[in-house]
Amino acid sequence: MITYALRRVAAGLVLVVLVTMITYLLLSVSFDSIVRGIIGPHADQSTFEARKTALGMDRPVFVQYFDWLGHSVRGEFGVSLFSGERVTSALGTRLTVTLSIVLVALLITAIVSITLGVLAASQGGAIDRAAQGISLAGHLVPNMLIAIVLVYVLAIRLHWLPATGYTTFAENPARWAAAITIPVIALVVGGIANLTSQVRGAMVDELRKDYIRTLRTRGISTRSIVLRHALRNAAGPALTVLSLEFITMLGGALIIENIFALPGFGSYAFNASLQGDVPIIMGITAFAVMLVVGLNLAVDLVNGWLNPKARLH
Repeated sequence: MITYALRRVAAGLVLVVLVTMITYLLLSVSFDSIVRGIIGPHADQSTFEARKTALGMDRPVFVQYFDWLGHSVRGEFGVSLFSGERVTSALGTRLTVTLSIVLVALLITAIVSITLGVLAASQGGAIDRAAQGISLAGHLVPNMLIAIVLVYVLAIRLHWLPATGYTTFAENPARWAAAITIPVIALVVGGIANLTSQVRGAMVDELRKDYIRTLRTRGISTRSIVLRHALRNAAGPALTVLSLEFITMLGGALIIENIFALPGFGSYAFNASLQGDVPIIMGITAFAVMLVVGLNLAVDLVNGWLNPKARLH
């Protein structure tokens, strides 16, 4: 198991390096435009060259990248080219906002989807039809439309929840919960649609296998068969889909945070991309990739524990 974990960690580190390197190479094409954006369009050529040299953008691209990589390994991601704000502290603050939404949405998605999927596969009938209907509706209705409808009904018409803004959990837990409720619901609907279908399908396949019939002939209770045997074997594909939902929710956070004026990771990334703020974009890229790699590593380790054969691949 340790060897398997080390292989996955090594693969994750290689992915982080490759993604950040490609991102830096793509940004290097726009370095002249970024410098012009900092000094203004009317600055003369000498000012342009001086500023470009001061920022280190006149050096070879790979030298710049490995210099950035060396500092980032020590946790130094530089400062914003426009505001002078330290990237590490800025990302830490904003990542807290995004993760408070995404992780809550992911937890609710996992609980509801597993419950619906297991009941649909084991009980059938009305529960199965309801689960499939929920999945279909979640696939058809986009998150943005759900968010707009929820704002209109719950915030504008009923005044139950705030339409915009964010309050930290430490400051006021009740206001924090109210602020993230609509964004979480908007993210959860699509996640439940995908994961419920996966859990239901995997459970249906497991419950049709020969070992399940053998267990039933031995008098083992249906609850034990479903939860201890079938669900464990069906958990691998479901965990993979759950990890993909985490990535999808991170991407959806960019839209959701702009709709609800939340000071999170997504809106910060959007504004930095518009400005061409290289240190912030690189920091966002590194943090996002590390989050995804960390989650995938956790999923791989759980899959390896549930199914030892997975460690061979």
